[in-house]
Amino acid sequence: MSAPARTRIRIKPKKGPVFQMRIAGLGFSNGHVLVHRAKHEAFWTFPGGGAEIGETSRETLVREMEEELGHTVAIGRLLWSVENFFRYEGRSRHELALYYVMDIPPTFPFSDTGKIVHENRDGKNDLEFKWVPATHAALAELDIPPYFIAAEIESLPETPRHLVWDDRDLDRDEVRARLRNGGFAG
Repeated sequence: MSAPARTRIRIKPKKGPVFQMRIAGLGFSNGHVLVHRAKHEAFWTFPGGGAEIGETSRETLVREMEEELGHTVAIGRLLWSVENFFRYEGRSRHELALYYVMDIPPTFPFSDTGKIVHENRDGKNDLEFKWVPATHAALAELDIPPYFIAAEIESLPETPRHLVWDDRDLDRDEVRARLRNGGFAG
């Protein structure tokens, strides 16, 4: 018997804006947070992926981490629900994103040197993972949208917060530089 068909929660017409639902986790170890990127991208993100119809957000994050890390994570508290607006790969995006704290098993590689600790192929993307200091300065330097997380990384919310956020044009280096350096307005 074959596995049931999986349907990602995404509306991506041939032209025009894209809507997607993304679930991501912030995993911590030794004062560092795990980040990843597709090797072709200039910026980093927090690990996670697209939600699928019929699964809870927690199930999405567990599945994504099993696929990307090869480890089962424990999902902690919800930090943020974010209506994120941005431009990426030449298209306007509207993303509904949920960010959780997650516990990554101690058997997952750790390095405080900033070196890549894990690589994986996910669909068409070659992903790389590394640990970075969980500080505003380190995340701002790294270039990691959504940029509000860098400002809040040292004092995570105790109860979930809802935000409407605009990362603007992620295709433009100068826009990302202004945002990550605190130029959230304008």
